Order: sequence, then structure tokens, then C-alpha cells
Amino acid sequence: MTFNRLLCKAVQVNRVVSRSAFTSAKHDYVNPNWFRVGMAFGSSAVLWGMLFWQHSEDVREYKLRNGLE
Repeated sequence: MTFNRLLCKAVQVNRVVSRSAFTSAKHDYVNPNWFRVGMAFGSSAVLWGMLFWQHSEDVREYKLRNGLE
């Protein structure tokens, strides 16, 4: 057998043996996991808050260094 045919067989065997983590269980859209939903939105809100806070700090520092305030 050529190397190409061996590689093709190895890929086919690997596809059969392995399974994707994303399709291991179907999502339950009727009863969502509210803890995970809350954690996702909460962490997003915290990150946006940190972004706005850092921006205001940077603007304040810029104005102090350039004598605009």
C-alpha cells in the first residue's frame, strides 16, 4: 500500500472511533440551565463594566498629562 492509502485509512478509523464533544448530548431548549445562562450574562456585564471603568481612567490620565484639566 502506498503512504497516501494508509493515511486515508487512518483518518477513516479515527473518525469512527472519536466522537465530537459538541454533539455528545442534545440541548434541552425547553428547560435551560439558568445557572450557566446567569454566569454567561453576569461575566459579560462585569467585563463591559471593567472596560468602561478602564476607559474613563485612561481618559482622566490623558487629560492630566496633557494639561487639559
